Amino acid sequence: MIGLDTNVLVRYITQDDPVQSAKAVEWIEGRLTPQSPGFVSVIAMVEAVWVLERGYDLSDQDIAAIVERLLQTEVLIIESEQEVFTAMTAVKEGDGSFADALIAALGDKAGCSGTITFDRRALRLRGFEPA
Repeated sequence: MIGLDTNVLVRYITQDDPVQSAKAVEWIEGRLTPQSPGFVSVIAMVEAVWVLERGYDLSDQDIAAIVERLLQTEVLIIESEQEVFTAMTAVKEGDGSFADALIAALGDKAGCSGTITFDRRALRLRGFEPA
């Protein structure tokens, strides 16, 4: 298994740099296998979503579709896969941001009774409470 940094994911998804995008495709589609997969940490996933939102101005629906495709990719191991799926679903349904939904899902997984926040949008998500 080998870890994948945010920039490799972004180049693979956006195909916006001829040299780096080709190398990202070579790794993900050519060198990784289910027996020797790539590892995507939750930090890399959150950073990638943030870059796609802010740098590429992708919609929530586009972001959710990309995360869903990454989750379905057989040669990738996504850290906290179920919580990433939960966050992707919240984004798809327009309930909140990917990062906020992932924070709530990871807190739930850790046994938190809730997560306190000052963020009004996050309060729409299950698991958040006003501070």
